[in-house]
Formats: sequence, structure tokens, C-alpha cells
Amino acid sequence: MLNDVVITGNNGTIDGVGSIWWRSFTSHSLNYSRPHLIELVASNSVVVSNITFLNTPAYGIHPVYCSNVHIHNISISAPSESPFTVGIVPDSSDNVCIEDCTISMGFDAIALKSGWDEYGIAYGRPTKNVHIRRVHLQSSSGSTLAFGSDMSGGISNVLVEHVHLYNSKTGIVFRTTRGRGGYMKEIVISDIEMENIYRAIAATGHCGSHPDDKFDPNALPHLDQIILKNMTGTNITIAGTFSGLEESPFTNICLSNLNFSLNSMSPFTWECSNVSGFSESVVPKPCLDLETPSVSYTACSSMLSNRAKATTQASYSSA
Repeated sequence: MLNDVVITGNNGTIDGVGSIWWRSFTSHSLNYSRPHLIELVASNSVVVSNITFLNTPAYGIHPVYCSNVHIHNISISAPSESPFTVGIVPDSSDNVCIEDCTISMGFDAIALKSGWDEYGIAYGRPTKNVHIRRVHLQSSSGSTLAFGSDMSGGISNVLVEHVHLYNSKTGIVFRTTRGRGGYMKEIVISDIEMENIYRAIAATGHCGSHPDDKFDPNALPHLDQIILKNMTGTNITIAGTFSGLEESPFTNICLSNLNFSLNSMSPFTWECSNVSGFSESVVPKPCLDLETPSVSYTACSSMLSNRAKATTQASYSSA
């Protein structure tokens, strides 16, 4: 519950010395969760800038229930073998701007979250109005840019642009599962350059654990109104996989101007189930599920244009 927080330095370093935590986590000898390097809760007007973060035990920067967060000109890294380390995790927070950062982690580089199962549904605070731009992201076992799987409070109105993703297992992923509830919608990701990525794009409704057995299996998540445009990729193994839930398919997935150069190891180009959308100027050609005649890219783009503008304005005001 802080207001006006600035954490900055002339490229000073915060080293979490995470190796002891990683060993304990891997050996299952921890009886509690691992710490993060910076965690701010229920705070407003937060700036984190001009610092190098090394070897976090878990997350590098974790704003929870925060508003007006500006993270810029920072570097975050942890070794590729560090288990489930994540760089920046906006969690049930709004008006967040992340720009001009370099992040290299063991699991995810940036992950947007908003609560876990019945607890996230009950609290009901979404992550929204997020602008991510001019960042260089690398991850080893997870994804460079992730949404979920803890998204029970909802994630919406997100703009990601001018991003470099490299040397990673997955470029962009949307994760969720039965029992999450919530939604991921009104998300625009554009002007992305990928290099040496195994799977460029993924969305799955079958990923994530539960905190206990009290979750409602009928609380179905929704993935809707997603625009992915102006992307290039070299040395990609799989262009994309979309696996929605039969009871809650992924809808209005719009792909435009994607060009992925696949390597010789590719077992397939695209794989889809329980998803619908529209595509234009996509190489290699996507699944038929993403060529739904009733969904037009023009309509999808028009539907999101005002929200994208609002996100941009919010990010500038947070700066």
C-alpha cells in the first residue's frame, strides 16, 4: 500500500544468489515458496529503472494488485537451468508499461498473471492496460512472452510491439486450463522478430496445476479477440499450436503478415483443435481452423483499435 515508489540506480546490480534456492526447489526440500527480488503489493505509481537483476530465486519483479507501474531500462538474467525463474510478472495489476529491457531467464521472460482458480475468481482483479515494447527476451524451458496460466481474474487490453525474441523454446504462449475461469482477450501483439525458436506461437487449454481440490472444474477460461501481426521468424521448428477446450474453444484469433522460416527438424507446421479465427499473408499456411470465413481480420482489427489506443495512452501516463 505504497504510493510513489522509485527503485533506480546507475546500472547498479541486485544479485539474488538464487542457486541455493534452486537446489532446494529441485530436491523438493522446500516447505514454502521461494522469494522474489522485488515484490510490491497494492501499490500505486511505481517506477523500476536502470538496474541489473541477477539470479532471482523465483521472480525478478513481481507487482501484485498494483496500478501505474513503469519498468524500463533494466536487465534481468538467470541461468538457463534455473528452475521456473521468471523475469517480470505483472499480477492482477493495471496500467503497466514495460520498455527498453533485456531479459534472459530459465523459464519465462515476461509472464502476465491474475490469480489462481477459485481464489483469483473470488478476488476478481484483472491484469489490464499493459504496454510492452522494445524489449529483448530469451527463455530456456518456458516462453519468452507468456499469458497465464494463472489468469482467473482476467487479462485484457494488452499491446505488445517491437519485440525481439531469440534462442528459446517458445516465443509467445497463452496458457490456461479447466477450473481457471477468467479470460484472456483484447490482446494485440505486433512487429515481432524471432530467431532460433522451437515453437513460435502456442495457445493451450490444458496447462496448469491447481492450488487445492476446491476448484470448480466447470469454471471454464475464455480466450478471445487476439491479434498477432507483422511477425518474422528464422530457424523456427514449429510455426504454431492452438489447443482450446471442447467446452470453451478459442475464438477470434486473427493472424496477419506472419512469415516463419522453418528448419529441417519441423515435424509439422501448424496444429489446431477447438479454435477459430482468420488469417491473411501467413507463411507457412496455417490450419483451416484459422481460416473461418465468418471471422474477418478487418472486423477483428476494428474491434480492438480503440482498446489498443487506450493501452498506449495508459502506458505513456504511467511513464
